[in-house]
Amino acid sequence: MDSVIQRLIEIIRSFPTLPLWMALSAAIPPRIPVVTMYIYIVIIFAFIGWTDLARVARGKFISLKNEEYVMAAKIAGVSDAKIIVKHLLPGFISYLVVATTLAIPGMILGETAMSFLGLGIRSPATSWGVLLQEAQQIDNVALYPWKLIPLGFVIIAVLTFNFLGDGLRDAADPYKR
Repeated sequence: MDSVIQRLIEIIRSFPTLPLWMALSAAIPPRIPVVTMYIYIVIIFAFIGWTDLARVARGKFISLKNEEYVMAAKIAGVSDAKIIVKHLLPGFISYLVVATTLAIPGMILGETAMSFLGLGIRSPATSWGVLLQEAQQIDNVALYPWKLIPLGFVIIAVLTFNFLGDGLRDAADPYKR
């Protein structure tokens, strides 16, 4: 089963992300409600984004299962399920929080890019990509410079989550000196 999942991950990761987003979002019907479009976008990001976390989780669990405390629990007769829940998951939760905060900027940029290209949320609904799509023409920006304000918010949101993730990673690093 592990080998099958790893090959599936390699197949999904072999496609470039943006064209894959575009291909999957082009398959969504154009005249659907905004909430449904948002759910489809979340499904697309989840379909593509799970591979990164799955590979790292597998590696982390493989390295943790060889730790001395896990071996001691096995020798003591503790069940595999209890070892996973009581010993492996607590060591992995901190990484999971950090990985999530570092994945959110990619999702923000992905949704913004899809909406900017007209493949995500569409006007009259509002998203940063829709707002930036309106600022696409230079004459429009020259007359209405405030239409570039969403770009600042995208940059601030992405940098905030990156700094938060870096800070959490540094705080959770057991090898920090």
